[in-house]
Amino acid sequence: MNIRFEASWCGSDLGGHRSCPNTYDHYPHDSLPPLDERRFKGTFEWLGGRTGTSVDRVTELRTVTEELDRKELSLPQDFITYFTSANLPDILGDQSLTCCWSSLSKPIPSPVEPGAFLVRFFRDQQDCVLWYFYLRPGSSAFVVHSHLEYEYEYEAHDSGGEFNGNSDIDDLDEQMEALQYCAPTFEEWAYRFWIENRISEAVESEDKPSLDEDQHAYLHHYRTSRQHSPSV
Repeated sequence: MNIRFEASWCGSDLGGHRSCPNTYDHYPHDSLPPLDERRFKGTFEWLGGRTGTSVDRVTELRTVTEELDRKELSLPQDFITYFTSANLPDILGDQSLTCCWSSLSKPIPSPVEPGAFLVRFFRDQQDCVLWYFYLRPGSSAFVVHSHLEYEYEYEAHDSGGEFNGNSDIDDLDEQMEALQYCAPTFEEWAYRFWIENRISEAVESEDKPSLDEDQHAYLHHYRTSRQHSPSV
């Protein structure tokens, strides 16, 4: 039976509309603004669409996909479209106010489920949070996040004590807490990451760039939620 992860969004402050005591916080999924799934067609029109192909990224991706093929697993097509384009992969990193960047890993064994694997695709500059695809046979890939860099955790585990990891890779309870479900598809994760960083830039910038209709709608969810919150 497939395990079930705790679901949360790892995000930052939205200019007073959503509190965040540190650089990041975890927000329950049912507290997030809903997204219009009709927007997500795998073409990234909301980012301007795909332009050209990056030969270097195709080569980088091939190493990962070939290894996954041998495990009868595959990366989601929306991510392949995004990652191999000439114009899209730099946009999310450039938009990130916490200096996150694209970082593709080799397949990493899941610490909680035999036969499943992780592939890291995005990370915070200081590794406060890292985002992975969770891949299991016969199921669609989804996005999880963690404060653990699992490539390093396995290296530390296999080093025979030469390195100290940040967790016990063999402790199921600890790893289930460290890995949390984030989004059902890459494009939905990318959109929420993108719009939240654009909102934060708009509300915190001295230049105060105006919010567009989608950003206003996103924040309206939090304004409405505050209005309907019970008083204490």
